[in-house]
Amino acid sequence: MFSADIYLQRRARLQAAGLSGLLLFPGNVDAPMNYRDNIYPFVQDSSFRYFFGLNEPGLAGVIDADSGETMLFGREPDVADVVWTGPQPSLAERAASAGVAVARPYAELAALVRAARDAGRTVHYLAPYRGETQIELGRLLALPPDELGAGVSTALTRAVVALREIKGDEEIAEMEAALAVTHAMHLAAMRAARPGVAERAVVGEMEGIVRRHDWQLAYPSIFSRRGEVLHNHHHDQLLQAGDLVVNDSGAASASGYASDITRTLPVGGKFTPRQRALYDTVLAMQLAALEAIRPGVPYLEVHKRSARVMVERMTVLGFFQGDADAIVESGAYAIAFPHGLGHQIGMDVHDMEGLGEDLVGYDGAVERSALFGLGYLRLGKPLKAGMVITVEPGIYFIPALIDAWRAEGRHSQYIRYETFHQYRDFGGIRIEDDVLVTEEGCRVLGAPIPKTADEVEAAMAG
Repeated sequence: MFSADIYLQRRARLQAAGLSGLLLFPGNVDAPMNYRDNIYPFVQDSSFRYFFGLNEPGLAGVIDADSGETMLFGREPDVADVVWTGPQPSLAERAASAGVAVARPYAELAALVRAARDAGRTVHYLAPYRGETQIELGRLLALPPDELGAGVSTALTRAVVALREIKGDEEIAEMEAALAVTHAMHLAAMRAARPGVAERAVVGEMEGIVRRHDWQLAYPSIFSRRGEVLHNHHHDQLLQAGDLVVNDSGAASASGYASDITRTLPVGGKFTPRQRALYDTVLAMQLAALEAIRPGVPYLEVHKRSARVMVERMTVLGFFQGDADAIVESGAYAIAFPHGLGHQIGMDVHDMEGLGEDLVGYDGAVERSALFGLGYLRLGKPLKAGMVITVEPGIYFIPALIDAWRAEGRHSQYIRYETFHQYRDFGGIRIEDDVLVTEEGCRVLGAPIPKTADEVEAAMAG
C-alpha cells in the first residue's frame, strides 16, 4: 500500500473530473473454492484498490462528488476474527491509512445509496465483472442484477480510465519490482527447459519463485510446446528435443501490479535454421514496434507496422506473395499473426478491461476493426506518455486455421498455402515486453531478459 497522500491525490483528481452525485466503489469479497471457508487467494477490485488502497475483502468506498466527502464502509473485527486470523486494525485505522476520515459500518451503505437516489442524485458505478458484485450492487440499488448493465456510468468509467492509464512513479516502481521476479522466473525456465522434462516441472520452478516472495501470479502461466495455441494453460506434455516452447508468465507485486513477459525457447538449447529465421522475424517485428512507439501515435498503426515487417520477411521465406501493404490491409497476414500487438498493463494484466475493452482501448477517433486478427487488438487508440503497454508480436502455424482458409481460398492471391502446409507442425513464437511510453518514445521496463536468439541460447547453456 502506498502512502495516504497518494490515495488523497488520486481521489482529488477523480473529483476534478466534473461528475455529480455519489461515486460508488465496491471492493471484492472472498470467493469459496468448494465451501465457504476454503477460499481462492484474494484479489481486490483494482479500481477500489487504486483509490482506496486496502487489500482485504468486504469493503466499499464512496466519494460524494458534490460535497467532496469520502467514506469507507466495512465491518469492525470481532473476537471471532481475532481467534481465527489474529488482531486486526479497526475500520477507522484502515480508513486513515488511505487518507479517509469517515469510516462507517457496512450495514449503513444501503441507506446512504437509497437516500441519494430518493433525492434524485446519480449513483455512479463501474461495470461489475464478478457475480458477487452484481448481486451486491443489485441489492444496494434495488435492481435485478441483469439490469445493472444499463446503469453503468460511462462518465465515471472514462474518468477512471483517464487516471489509471497514466502511471505514476510509484506504479512504475511496483511494476519493475514485479519484473525483477519475472526476470528470475524466465531465467529459471531457460535453465530447466530440457528434453524429457515435463512442462509442469518447469512451471513449478517458476511459480515457486513467486511463492517465495509471498506474491501471486499476474495470470495463469502459459508454458507449452504447443505454442500455436495462444492461451494454452495445460502443462501436461514432455519437452522434446527440437521443440519450441512459448513461456508467457509473470508475477504481480505486493501492491498488485502485474508483469507480462513472453519468451520462446528451443528445447535442446539451439534454434534450428528455420526456427531462427522465424524467431528473428518476430524479434524484428517487436523492434520495429518499439521504434514506432511515441505519444500521439495510434497503437493500431504500430500493430500494422509490426505486421508489415512480418509480411516483408515471410515473403522472402516463401509464405506470402504480392504487395506488403495490401496484404496487411486485407487481413491476410493474420493467418500467421492472429492476435493484437498488445494491451495496457498495470494493476490488471489487461489493465482495466473489466471496465469495457472498447472504452479502455479505443476512442472516437479509432474504432475496432472487424477483420479477423486485427479485431483482437485490445488497444488501438493514440498512445500517451505514462501509459504502460505490452508489445508482443508472434508468428503461429495453426493447422485448423490454415486448413479452413485454404479450403475456402481465402486471400489465395497473397498466401502461399503450400509453404504454410509444410510448417503446420512448427508451433508458435511470441516475444513480449512491458513498455513505458515516454515523452520522447518508450522504455522497456525491467532488467533485460535474454531475447535475441544468441542471448536465449547462451542463457539455456548456462
